[in-house]
Amino acid sequence: MNTPGDVRVLLDFADPHDPAGPRTRHAFTQPQQVLQARELSEVAPVLLAAEAAAQAGRWVLGYLRYEAAPAFDSALQVHPAEAGPLAWFAVFDQPRPWPAPDEGEALPARVDWQPLDEAADFQRPFEQLQQQIAAGDFYQVNLTAQRLGQLVDTEPDLRITEAEAGRALFDALQRAQPGGYAALIQTGEEQWLSVSPELFFDWRDGQLLTRPMKGTAPRGATPAADAAQRQALLESAKEQAENVMIVDLLRNDLSRLADPFGVSVPQLFQVEALPSVWQMTSDVQARTRPGTRLLDVFSALFPCGSVTGAPKVQAMKAIQALEAGPRGVYCGAIGVLRPGGAATFNVPIRTVGLQGREARCGVGSGITAAAQAVGEWREWQHKQGFLERASQPFEILETLRLQDGALCHGQLHLARMARAARHFNVRWDEDHVHKVLAQLVRRHPQGRWRVRLLLDAQGLAHAEAFALDDSPPQVTLRLAPGAFREAFSEFTRYKTTRRAHYEAMAPAQPGIFDTLLWNERGEITECTRGNVALLLDGQWLTPPLHCGLLDGVGREAALQEGWLSEDVVRVSDLPRVQALAFVNSLRGVIPARVAVAE
Repeated sequence: MNTPGDVRVLLDFADPHDPAGPRTRHAFTQPQQVLQARELSEVAPVLLAAEAAAQAGRWVLGYLRYEAAPAFDSALQVHPAEAGPLAWFAVFDQPRPWPAPDEGEALPARVDWQPLDEAADFQRPFEQLQQQIAAGDFYQVNLTAQRLGQLVDTEPDLRITEAEAGRALFDALQRAQPGGYAALIQTGEEQWLSVSPELFFDWRDGQLLTRPMKGTAPRGATPAADAAQRQALLESAKEQAENVMIVDLLRNDLSRLADPFGVSVPQLFQVEALPSVWQMTSDVQARTRPGTRLLDVFSALFPCGSVTGAPKVQAMKAIQALEAGPRGVYCGAIGVLRPGGAATFNVPIRTVGLQGREARCGVGSGITAAAQAVGEWREWQHKQGFLERASQPFEILETLRLQDGALCHGQLHLARMARAARHFNVRWDEDHVHKVLAQLVRRHPQGRWRVRLLLDAQGLAHAEAFALDDSPPQVTLRLAPGAFREAFSEFTRYKTTRRAHYEAMAPAQPGIFDTLLWNERGEITECTRGNVALLLDGQWLTPPLHCGLLDGVGREAALQEGWLSEDVVRVSDLPRVQALAFVNSLRGVIPARVAVAE
């Protein structure tokens, strides 16, 4: 059993009424009291006690598991809860300042995650839900699965405690998914690391605001493509329908707390930019009746409709039947009661749970009649971008050619590195990077060198040089035996030291220089170490970025020179290709051929 001395909470919540304004950002230790419910009958008393403590001038922070739902309505079906309290709140007299920026950030944070099984975790339940939707059982169900992982000791000599590892991982998660409603809760029994962008509810001065998040599109590879993705989300009938189903559900839930005609929808179909996806939100609000308690709010709203579906009772019945086990705090609620009773809770999506060294993280999406399996599975992959980014350390990488003291395409490389730094929320100091490169160039004034320029998570650059051998006059490529499933990953779109997905596709056969990759749509994308140019119908073409590839500097230079144009080329077009070239900034343009499959 945990003791108050084991408890630590970090809270970093946006103001729901002014998301760009000052944040509630505090640390809490040494609670006056810990309130827990391990049985359904204990959930309501815990909420009443938490509210009473806040009204008495205390800060109260904690969570409810998704499996607490039957405490509010016995018709809501869930799996039996795993170990851990259904509801947990710690009561504090005062907050403490946020820890110094470097506390925890120097510690390594790495989790090895098991991949989801597309067939078992997604395809089978997806098909079952589509059949039930067609039969009229419900309109929408939020289908989820749990990824399991293991914390890895990257530096065993440091003897990092589980609490320190949790803090380090939380720091990495916040860098990967900044903003929103973030909290680290360490109870001594378990840790919950939430960087959720979704507001469950904010309740103050009798005004109750909910902001369900439903409707998703991936971020674009270029500013123009990104703007197009945002606009497509805004105009998507399918995504709007998914959003409005949950808005209607929440309007009905809020009506249980409001005076007649007291529920409104002041904002519909707003789009928020997250690092790996665009998300659609809507505001649903109500003026609560006098005498409304926190327990009444949870009884009306929990779990949030955005993570169940509609109608809620039928959707949760389907979730219980199709999902493999309990969700835990994922899809429950994490939040704060301020002195006086004002309450803000998130919906714990983008949330990692730790028990000892075992890690878990849920991912899901809303399934409707218009949903397509390929699109929903890809949405799951995009939503996991924050997790992949945070779970293994990496650096932003540029590989440059240094020839007799001159860097080839130096400004193009730095511009690309700056774009990656913005994307990964890494500090960018171009003067600092220039100085690092200048020092390396002074040490290598003659000869031909391969330069590796690296930018770490704190924005510090370092560079190293290696002798560059002669490029071959022609190279042979092999066609990838299957689709490159990481084509649309941010670690494909931006160049970093995370290259395992490329290395897995690298050729092992002697005489093969590289692998020609293609995506799930059968479109040629790139090679593992460079881009590709193909002569088709008398014109040199290279795949556009929306096919899923790195915007190589050699490719960009060729496009600027005008001899290369962008267009989709499919695997089925290869027999018509008149000539082929491997292209990158380091090697230039090398004539290539594709090996005939045996």
